[in-house]
Amino acid sequence: MQDAIIFDTLRQGLWVATIISTPILTAALVAGVSVGLFQALTSIQEMTLTFVPKLAAIVLVFWVSMSFMTTTLVDFFQQEILPLIAGV
Repeated sequence: MQDAIIFDTLRQGLWVATIISTPILTAALVAGVSVGLFQALTSIQEMTLTFVPKLAAIVLVFWVSMSFMTTTLVDFFQQEILPLIAGV
């Protein structure tokens, strides 16, 4: 197998991983910044106050975007990985 094929497949795999992780990371960022801003404005320094809303936002976004993630991964494997394994 040529090196260019391996590197191209790895590049596409990293791009798929980036696309899939973007909604969850964005939700964690927004929840973290908003809770941090709330804590700074009210001087409440509770550790669970940062953890619980961020976890809830991540779970909610994961549940909403699960079909998108699954479709993206299945398409990547069917179009890129399986032809390399089968030698087509």
